[in-house]
Amino acid sequence: MRRDSIFYYLFSQAPGLLSELVPDPPANADAYRFDSVAVKEPRFEIDGVFLPPEGNPGIVFFVEVQFQRDERLYERIFAEVMLYFYRNRESFTNWQVIVIYPSRSTEQSDLLPHSSFLNGGQVHRIYLDELGDINQLPLWVGLMVLTTVDESQAPQEARELLSRAQAVPTAESRVIIDMVVTIISYRFGQITRQEVERMLDITLEETKLYQGIKAEGEVDVILRQLRKRFGNLSEDIQSSISALPLTSLEELSEALLDFLDASEVQNWLAEHSD
Repeated sequence: MRRDSIFYYLFSQAPGLLSELVPDPPANADAYRFDSVAVKEPRFEIDGVFLPPEGNPGIVFFVEVQFQRDERLYERIFAEVMLYFYRNRESFTNWQVIVIYPSRSTEQSDLLPHSSFLNGGQVHRIYLDELGDINQLPLWVGLMVLTTVDESQAPQEARELLSRAQAVPTAESRVIIDMVVTIISYRFGQITRQEVERMLDITLEETKLYQGIKAEGEVDVILRQLRKRFGNLSEDIQSSISALPLTSLEELSEALLDFLDASEVQNWLAEHSD
C-alpha cells in the first residue's frame, strides 16, 4: 500500500479532519465527504477533495500529499484546481488548497510566481514535522505524523496511539488500529503479523487493512512469478488472481510451483472460483 493510499483511507474514514487542517473550517465541516477526482483534457490527477454536502454549495477543499520534492508542484496544483473549479462552478462558492509535506525541505524552491495564492489565505501548507508532540495531537492528526517519524521511534509512537484509541468509540477505535497497523507495515516493508504484534505489543486479529496489505503484496509476487515462467498473462487471469482472498492467494503461491503452462493457471482458477 502506497503512502497516498494511506492518506486517502485516513481522510475517507475521518472527513472531520478537515477541521484540523484549515484555520477557519466551514461550520458544516463534519458533513463534508472526501473523494478523489480526475480532470481530463489534459489529464490531471488530484489526490483528493473535501466536498460540501450535495445541494448545499460551499467551499471545495483540494488536498495534495507531497513527500517528494516537485519543482513544478504548484504549477500543476493551481492548473488542476482552476480547471476543476471552472467546470463545477455551480457546485461551489469558493476553493481552498491543503498541501501536506513531511517537512519544509520538500517544498519546491521557486515560490515567487505563486506568492499571491500562497499568501492570500486560500492555500494551507502543513509541515508534519512542525505539528508538535504526536501524543498531544488529535488522534487522526497523530496518524498522519506517524507516517513521518523516525523508524526507531515509530513503534513506541504507534503503541501510544493504540493506547489512546481505547478511549474512543469501538467502531472508530477499530479503524484507528487498522490505520496504525497499515502505517507500521508500510514503514517497515515486508513484515509478518507476528512481527507487527511483537513490535506493537498487542495481539491482532487479521484486520481488513492488514489483510489488504498482505494480499496486495501476494498478488504482485504471484503475477511476477507467472509472467517470468509463462510470459504475458491475459487480463482475465490477472483480474481473477487480483480478486482472490488472501487464503486462496497463499494456496496459489504454492500450487504454481507445479504448473507446466498457463492453461494450468486457468484450470486452477476455475476450480477455486466462487
